[in-house]
Amino acid sequence: MRVLDLGCGRAASSIFLRREFGLQVWATDLWFSVSENIQRIRDAGFEDGVFPIHADARSLPFATEFFDAVVSIDSYCYYGTDDLYLNYLARFVKPEGQIGIAGAGLVQEIEGPIPEHLRRCWTPELSSLHSAAWWRRHWERTGIMDIDIADTMPDGWQRWLEWHQLIAPDNELEISALEADRGSFLGYVRLVGRRRGQTDLADHIMSVPAQYTKKPLLR
Repeated sequence: MRVLDLGCGRAASSIFLRREFGLQVWATDLWFSVSENIQRIRDAGFEDGVFPIHADARSLPFATEFFDAVVSIDSYCYYGTDDLYLNYLARFVKPEGQIGIAGAGLVQEIEGPIPEHLRRCWTPELSSLHSAAWWRRHWERTGIMDIDIADTMPDGWQRWLEWHQLIAPDNELEISALEADRGSFLGYVRLVGRRRGQTDLADHIMSVPAQYTKKPLLR
């Protein structure tokens, strides 16, 4: 299988997929160095099956229907809330191919003001966090995907907290918010779907061809 690991970061997830399942993985990220990732992949012994790519999720350098599946761990919320993005991404997956995302999210949508215990840590970009139910609706209404799974990880907030304590122990604001919230709003969500084979995807318009013809401005 050919798999796109979208927003792979330091390519750990890509190495895992190659090691555990023998997949060919295109480790694609915008923020992290491909030169460091290829060294990390070589050191792990998987240069034959994990290929680092530097690319923006909105401008992917792949052929139509090239992949059997797409996975995205802790990055999809940065671009996937765009109403048109799934139509763009799905073209890179074969009909009946899977797209799966997982990442920080909400247990329930926040209706109204931000809860008091979250206000200190809440920044504008956190508005991209949503619940599994929200993501299900977001995908289903496109008509592109059949949803297999949309759920919230049990005790996901604790895994999120443990990650911070290990990786970013100085992030007191987010750590204290997770401890105060205790899974009321903050959690970890998962969504997996299959591209419908009979669905036609809308053309992805990159530019509109036009030719200038000189004419009088006023007639």
